[in-house]
Amino acid sequence: MSQLTHYTTNFEKRTFPIILVSDQVSNAPNIGSLFRICDAFGVEKIIFCGENIPVFGRKMTKTSRATEKVVPFEIKEDIHPVISKLQADNYTIISLEITENSQSIHTIDFSKLEKIALVIGDENFGVNPETIYESDIVTHIDMFGQNSSMNVVQATNIVLYEITRQRILAN
Repeated sequence: MSQLTHYTTNFEKRTFPIILVSDQVSNAPNIGSLFRICDAFGVEKIIFCGENIPVFGRKMTKTSRATEKVVPFEIKEDIHPVISKLQADNYTIISLEITENSQSIHTIDFSKLEKIALVIGDENFGVNPETIYESDIVTHIDMFGQNSSMNVVQATNIVLYEITRQRILAN
């Protein structure tokens, strides 16, 4: 049995109605990794919100492995008009954040949501409170250790996996 390459895999190419909204994620390797996982999970677009977002440069491209060339993206300074526009376009706004009212990703039926805008937050402070208030759903990943958070890219991986897994199973 031989290992397959990028050119010999037979994965079905798909794009899901999912937009990743990055709220102040500014670490270049994290941004590169976000491009890579959005490509892997068929995300239709990334919207980076904030100032001085390093979407170009060696540190970002080292982790993106050229996926920034195939995943559409936009950069916007203010997240709030972005959220308003996505809501007007009938996206369900889901913020990934631990709050006193957040729901476990295991309790949400993502397959019933037509279009999803997944909001992820700053590496240190998470999703800002105003954006949490504007969200339709706030979800978290159940954790079982001492720590109450994980790297934003790892958390995004887990949630995108669950969303796409449920959508594939529902079809």
